[in-house]
Amino acid sequence: MAEEKKKEKAEKKAPTKKSRKRRTVELGNAYVQASYNNTIITLTEPNGNVIAWSSSGASGFKGARKATPYAAQVSAENAAEKAKVYGLERVHVQVKGVGSGREQSIRGLSASGLSILSITDLTPIPHNGCRKKKRRRV
Repeated sequence: MAEEKKKEKAEKKAPTKKSRKRRTVELGNAYVQASYNNTIITLTEPNGNVIAWSSSGASGFKGARKATPYAAQVSAENAAEKAKVYGLERVHVQVKGVGSGREQSIRGLSASGLSILSITDLTPIPHNGCRKKKRRRV
């Protein structure tokens, strides 16, 4: 009788896997951080929750090749493909930085099928605040 109870408990405790409902986000934001060394693309929901991200380094580029426009385009396409799973279709693009991948990353987002609603430049510009660093001489 004790063995029968153990068998019943074992059958009842079988793990049931819940089917999680994928959240769908049609409208979102795309943030492009283009520095001299790398380009980082982050795709978010309108409230700021990150859906997908990619960078030139995460896309397989190392060293000086991370700073190229082609690496920025590839990383933008990778981020867009990751976000397609969530149903992302339209984005507001916000660009920050002075790197060479600024425009090319926007082209990569549009080439991967995302429709771009607006482009905003958020590069911080000082209004004569702190003294600038000594200019680099090569």
